[in-house]
Amino acid sequence: MNITLLILVGGFALVCGIGLGYFIRQLIAKRQEGTIETRINTMMSEAREKAESTVARARKDIEEMRREIRAEEKEKNTLFLKREGQILRKEEGLEKQLEDIQAEKDAIQQKVQNLTIEKAEVDSLKKKAFSELEKTASFTREEARAMIFKNIEDEFQKELQDRLRKLEQIGQTELDTKAKGILVNAIQRYAVPQVQEATTSVVTLPSDEIKGRIIGKEGRNIKTIERLTGVDVIIDDTPESLVLSSFDAVRRFIAKLSLENLIKDGRIQPAKIEEAVLNAQEETNTKIKEAGDAALYDAGIVGIDPKLVWLLGRLRFRTSYGQNVLMHSLEVCHIGGMLAAELGADVAVTKKGGLFHDIGKAIDHEVEGSHVEIGMRLLEKYGVSQAVIDAMKSHHEEYPYESLEARIVQAADAISASRPGARRDTVENYLHRLNELEDVASSFEGVGKVYAISAGREVRIFVKPEEIDDVNAQKLARDIANRIQEDLKYPGEIKVTLIRETRIIEYAR
Repeated sequence: MNITLLILVGGFALVCGIGLGYFIRQLIAKRQEGTIETRINTMMSEAREKAESTVARARKDIEEMRREIRAEEKEKNTLFLKREGQILRKEEGLEKQLEDIQAEKDAIQQKVQNLTIEKAEVDSLKKKAFSELEKTASFTREEARAMIFKNIEDEFQKELQDRLRKLEQIGQTELDTKAKGILVNAIQRYAVPQVQEATTSVVTLPSDEIKGRIIGKEGRNIKTIERLTGVDVIIDDTPESLVLSSFDAVRRFIAKLSLENLIKDGRIQPAKIEEAVLNAQEETNTKIKEAGDAALYDAGIVGIDPKLVWLLGRLRFRTSYGQNVLMHSLEVCHIGGMLAAELGADVAVTKKGGLFHDIGKAIDHEVEGSHVEIGMRLLEKYGVSQAVIDAMKSHHEEYPYESLEARIVQAADAISASRPGARRDTVENYLHRLNELEDVASSFEGVGKVYAISAGREVRIFVKPEEIDDVNAQKLARDIANRIQEDLKYPGEIKVTLIRETRIIEYAR
């Protein structure tokens, strides 16, 4: 009973406590709510004041900007009106200038019309005057003009000829000076000694007793040497030497090399001779290849077919009028390259054309045709460019010049061949060239005597003064020089000197 009562009392107390706590919580909440609302109202009031202040400032700034914009707009309108006035004044000035120009144009057109009318009247009067003059003089206008021109030409012919001769001499002097300067510069930059090569080679012997061993029993050794090498072995009374004779320099070199090796070995017999000749041939081929490589290296040329290099090396054993062809080709290559550089031509093409211009001489004794034609075929076969072929094929004027490089190669070839001591000529060829010069000059009318002097470098012509006057003498000298240039072949140049002398003799008694 007591427990039930306690439970009921406790439950009632619990319910009362919960109700009292809820009531107290509601009171506290109402107080807090009043405080928050107060704060919110305060904050809203402050925000409203700030917004009003900001709006006021913005309105003030906008009003100030409006005033500035109105002032700027007013200033621009003023400037626009000022410029508009200036443009209007300029337009008025231009219209006035156009009116003045049009007036001047109309006046000029009127003058042109008046001049045209006056010119027509003058032409009519000139035709009428010429017609009356033709009737009076019995000459047409063309006939009179021709007569006047002929009289003027006859009167001033000598003066004109002297003037032309003076201008020609001045121009020729300037051209000669410039050309000589270029040529001398090229020659001085590449100056090499010239050594003439003959058709014989001398083999030095350690003693005269070796001659008998070279001859051998019944001449077997010397016959074997001559048969295998194709050269003539000449053994005479000259002490400690013998001579090898052949037009083929390669054969002479092989024979000389074979003999020198046999003499060093000491065993001279047909079997050893055959072995020595075979070894010498192999060594000669090696030297030919080395000579070709050395020439290309000296010229600064690369990319050449090895077979063409070997043919180039063969020129080391080829001579032309005593001049070594490989050395001559190298000289043409270097001189041509320097001339090409001075004249603005293709240096590489010129150097190749100069180096290979005589390549046909390497096999011209084995193949038919001139060395130029053979050389062209060889260069085509081994893939050399057409520009190089065109540059080398005209050096003897067998083909027309197709490029500046061709003329340079021809000039370099002439320079190398005509240097003093470079080549030698036979007496027969020398006399034949002199006779040709004299015959060409003597074939012209009015020529009295002709003398070829200075080793064929100059021809002096004495004309008949009663047939050739001073005016025609200049023309005759030029015609003779042109005929020599067209008909004859010669290195360098030939000077033509024409002499006209008038002698008048009287006696006083």
